[in-house]
Formats: sequence, structure tokens, C-alpha cells
Amino acid sequence: MTAAVPGTVPEPGATSTAPRERPGKGESFAARAARVAAGGVLRIFLLAVAVFWLVPTIGLLISSLRSPSDIADDGWWKVFTSPAQLTVENYGNLLDNSAITHSLWSTVLITVPSTLLVVVIGSLAGYAFAWMDFPGRDGWFLLVVGLLVVPVQVALLPVSELFGWIGIFESTIGVILFHVAFGLPFAVFLLRNFFAEIPRELLEAARLDGAGELRLFTRVVMPLAGPAIASLGIFQFLWVWNDMLIALIFADSGSPPITVALQQQVRQFGNNVDILAPGAFLSMLIPLVVFFAFQRQFVSGVMAGAVK
Repeated sequence: MTAAVPGTVPEPGATSTAPRERPGKGESFAARAARVAAGGVLRIFLLAVAVFWLVPTIGLLISSLRSPSDIADDGWWKVFTSPAQLTVENYGNLLDNSAITHSLWSTVLITVPSTLLVVVIGSLAGYAFAWMDFPGRDGWFLLVVGLLVVPVQVALLPVSELFGWIGIFESTIGVILFHVAFGLPFAVFLLRNFFAEIPRELLEAARLDGAGELRLFTRVVMPLAGPAIASLGIFQFLWVWNDMLIALIFADSGSPPITVALQQQVRQFGNNVDILAPGAFLSMLIPLVVFFAFQRQFVSGVMAGAVK
């Protein structure tokens, strides 16, 4: 509808040409300046925090590319005035160190099965708690949630005795089982909340088409759970890859993971920075690659699974 001006007849189909009020039009100049300045100050502050947080990582990367003599002479920031110090010789020495390369392979053998088992078992349990009726379902789920607050240190002694009794103490299988056991409560909690948000009508339609629970889980639920699965996989992978406490106690001393191997290098030699610096950076680089590979699904999965 158009507003008629006295003395004129509005044309058919004409629309109102009244100007729209611009955002912030009612603000004073001082208020607009303060709002713009606050946004700029916030961006500068966040940028400063990011740079400050990255300083240790940048220092480790530069140290891994300098010779031991250069590291002993001055700090890593000296490379900005003497870029000729940078070399990849340290990484060649790292690959020639059988202890480090074997530990990297041991870390992969521990981390990948631990992550896959937690994802698979947690997905099955989360689906059961979300959409299957069985006696004591709510009570069992409360028990699983309660296990989230149990610290790892409480279980070290009894689990050590149990593993020793069944013969898997100081073995890769023992480390994997420990990580799976302590990773499952969080996995079940996260995935159950995510699965519970799936519309019931979608599952009922699949059941009417003759889909059983297993087919429903694999063909309907799991394709929708990509963000939650990615979030869980990242959490579990980072926890297992960076762990040293469990590895020190339960891992085989002949094939320790990378965290224990680097700690042993420090204890035995102390001055072999040409091995420690690239080894530490490489052990940090792999989890970063995994994180950035699934970062798109990470935030949406955490937000969807953490709130119900």
C-alpha cells in the first residue's frame, strides 16, 4: 500500500519510496566512533594474543632448523638477522635416529586403534542410549556420565595389577585398552546427545521401509553424525598422541611412543638439541594436521553434542 499525497493520485503498482533508516543512524558521532574503536581494539587484542600464543611454536620450529652450535651461541630470534643459519640437516639426523623413528611408528600403532575403537564403540553405545529402550537405560547413562569425573591417576595401580595378572602389562595392547576405557565415557556422552537430536520422524520412516536397527544405524544415523564423529576423533587422537603418563607406566620400554622417547633422549644425553627440537616439532605437527583436516566439522559437532 502506498501513501497518497494530497492533490495527487498514486499510480497503480507504485511502491513506497520512503528511505529506510540506516543502522546506527540515531547514534551520535561519539557513540559511532566508540563502537568502531572498540571493534578495532578487540581485533588488535585478539591478534596480539594469537601471536603471543604462537611464540613458543615459532621458536621450536626455528630451533629445529638451526645447528647445535648456533643454538648454543645465541637465541632463536637471531635467525631473523642471520637467515643463513636455517638448515634441514637436523631432520636428516632425526630420520637416521632409529629410536625416534621407531617411537613414531609405535605412537601411530597406539593412537589409531585407540581412536577407532572409541569412535566405533562410543557410536554404538550412544545410539543405544538415545533410541533403544532397555531396562535401566537412564541409570546406566548416569553411571557413564559419572565416570567422566574419575581421574586417570585413581586407576593406575589397580589397572597395573590387572594387566600384570592377565599378562598385558608393558605392552601396546595394554596401552590401547587403557585409553579406550577412559575415552569411552566422553564418547558415549557426546554421541548420545548428538544422536538424540535426530528427528524421530526420520527414524520412523526408515523403520517403515523395513530397516532394522543395524541398518538404521549404519545407513541413516552414521551419515548424519559426521561432525560429532570428527569432534570425538580429534579429541581422542590428541589425548592419546600427546599422552606420556600412561605410556610411561604401561608401554613397552623397548618400543615407547614419541613422548617417552623424547623424554629418554633428554635424560640420556641432555645436549642433543638437533634431535630433540625436530622430534618435538614433528610430534606436534601431526596432531595439528589432523585437527586442521577436520576443523570444519569440529565446532558444529561439539556444539551439537554438548547441549541437549
